[in-house]
Amino acid sequence: MLATLLGAALLGGSRAASIALPAVDPDCRRQLATAGTLPAPACLRQAYAQPSTRWPAPQVDAGVAWQELGPLPGLVAPPDNPTTPAKVALGQRLFNDPQLSRSGQIACASCHERDLAFADGRRVSFGHDRQAGRRNAPSVAMSGHLQRLFWDGRAATLEDQALLPIADPKEMAFSADAAAARLRGDATYRRAFAAVFGNDRIETRQLAQAIAAFERSLAPPPSRLDRFISGRHDQLDDQQLQGLHLFRTRARCMNCHSGPALTDHGFHNLGLHFHGGRRQDLGRYEVTGDPAASGRFRTPSLRGVARSAPYMHNGAIARLDAVLLFYNVGGGKPRPRTGSGAHGPFPAPDPQLQPLQLTRDELQAIQAFLQTL
Repeated sequence: MLATLLGAALLGGSRAASIALPAVDPDCRRQLATAGTLPAPACLRQAYAQPSTRWPAPQVDAGVAWQELGPLPGLVAPPDNPTTPAKVALGQRLFNDPQLSRSGQIACASCHERDLAFADGRRVSFGHDRQAGRRNAPSVAMSGHLQRLFWDGRAATLEDQALLPIADPKEMAFSADAAAARLRGDATYRRAFAAVFGNDRIETRQLAQAIAAFERSLAPPPSRLDRFISGRHDQLDDQQLQGLHLFRTRARCMNCHSGPALTDHGFHNLGLHFHGGRRQDLGRYEVTGDPAASGRFRTPSLRGVARSAPYMHNGAIARLDAVLLFYNVGGGKPRPRTGSGAHGPFPAPDPQLQPLQLTRDELQAIQAFLQTL
């Protein structure tokens, strides 16, 4: 019992053990406490056989409000938009219907394909008249678990988010009112809206609520990591377990990607804003006007990350291994341009981006772990 309590204390547990747990032997405790080294897989098996509340403490910066990894909680719909199977089915039909666009050729699903983890696999999406956008289409599979939507966080709820692409001149180039009016001419839609909402008026608010209900239904099933946390320790092989440990420690990933949703729901500057250039995008600043937000973009969830390439707000990095190399060198380090006529404040470097000096094998282990999410 003494060994168990010592192991729990070393691993960051906040409560004394109330049941017998696998002990972490002295050699493993030494390995876990040795900075800059990766403990042997057998040692990691001992450490991560503990409940997740007693796992090795993550390496995060002072003041970071991190959460332990864990399974996704059940979604609670807002009181004014309760989820029902019929509403989800209606939302799915709307999500896949190009009638919501001016041309009648572009649906929500055009940029969020089920077979591509509800992203589209492109660096940036194209929309009305084949116009290219300037941002990557993120997966919407986790949208119900996010606190703000879009890369710049301009929508606070899924209901707010649902109608904005319809009106965007580079996306669907229509209006929510015009889309609703078009649907009113379809008797099958009138019957479906009447069955869900009690009337067949097909209002824009109902349109948003149905699409939002469908998007909330897209939360991914339990991952291999979830099953590992629940006690099925055969779900991660040795390399993936090493990746989990590195993710939590020397790779510093838990600074921004923690909790069940694997995001801090915050906004960060990775140095990919191209300030002063043709591709300048200042992200959150364009919504808030706050100079401190310049160049910051929403932290995406990492659930399903291996299936949602390319990466970053502008799709600039095509492969997951390249993303890890980018972080390993400390992210982008642009310098202010002089005389460029740039508008908006130059984004301050994000202090959480630091060179990691991880080896190739360690980066491969992290990638193997990310593929379990």
